Amino acid sequence: MAPTGGIIERYRQFLPVSDRTPLVAMGEGNTPLVLSKSIGPELGARAVYFKLEGCNPTGSFKDRGMAMAIAKALEKGARRIICASTGNTSASAAAYGARYDLRCIVLVPAGAGDVAVGKLAQAMAYGARVIAVKGSFDAALRLVREASERLEMELVNSVNPNRIEGQKTGAFEIVDDLGDAPDMLCIPVGNAGNITAYWKGFKEYWEIAKARSLPKMMGFQAEGSAPIVRGEPVETPTTIASAIRIGNPASWQPALKARDESRGRIDAVTDEEIIGAYLRLARSEGVFCEPASAASVAGLMKLPSLGVSLEGKTIVCIITGNGLKDPSTAERRARVDFEFVEPSLDRVEALLGGQASRIR
Repeated sequence: MAPTGGIIERYRQFLPVSDRTPLVAMGEGNTPLVLSKSIGPELGARAVYFKLEGCNPTGSFKDRGMAMAIAKALEKGARRIICASTGNTSASAAAYGARYDLRCIVLVPAGAGDVAVGKLAQAMAYGARVIAVKGSFDAALRLVREASERLEMELVNSVNPNRIEGQKTGAFEIVDDLGDAPDMLCIPVGNAGNITAYWKGFKEYWEIAKARSLPKMMGFQAEGSAPIVRGEPVETPTTIASAIRIGNPASWQPALKARDESRGRIDAVTDEEIIGAYLRLARSEGVFCEPASAASVAGLMKLPSLGVSLEGKTIVCIITGNGLKDPSTAERRARVDFEFVEPSLDRVEALLGGQASRIR
């Protein structure tokens, strides 16, 4: 059987690992870069690509950073890991913890709708101990930071620098696949670790001439959860996109640095724009993502109205997580009433006959 490779094996020379670092891998990374057939041409871009991070082992981009965080935790001799999560981090930490015999403790915000059921089910299936905090994600993050120090547990949130190191490999892959950096990278912004990581990766490749250019980093927060856009923390963030429902991002300053150094922007999109992009991706591109992922595409589609020209540009949108992470959104927003028919071809033909113009 072939070994299960991953980002550490592929990009070892660019990561802070040594001979003592375990080769943690579950096949994370090497995710598809899919050319848009509908949205890109409509916007007049040279090419729009979707980076499908939902193809990672637990269905989100978090696996890249978690592989590195777990490898370094094992190197230190850690036996327990802890994280705060709106869902994807908990699933990833629990999976890698289970595989490498690390006890995983997850703190999640207790509010209804704060964590998608699909993600919480993953963490529970992997055997994590899940504790609901009567407060926001930011309150949960404060607690795990304190707990990691007092109780000697390894913190595996994105404040752990090894998470950023793992996540930057997404930028390497984009350059490897395209032959250079894109003109723009559109990415959802929640805790802001991912925009920080991608910018770090692009810069590192550029510094050693593996890329001839650097992209503009275009980050998008949900309007009801947009502290960076507002310039101040949001005490009670609200958005249908639970993965980016964060009122005080841990990587706020690095995200600003990525924006400013790249001459990009961080803007906000409404829940209506997110759901519009979510449905558009599914119905015209065949890409089923979780709502937070659609923020990158909603932001891209909004850029022309903000005076940003996309003509002739090569653009990559990071699709951070699989749609099955949050199936309830599809059930609520994309529901189609079933049509019932007797088990007879004549009845099926009769039913479809009035809709012949829709059949190709």
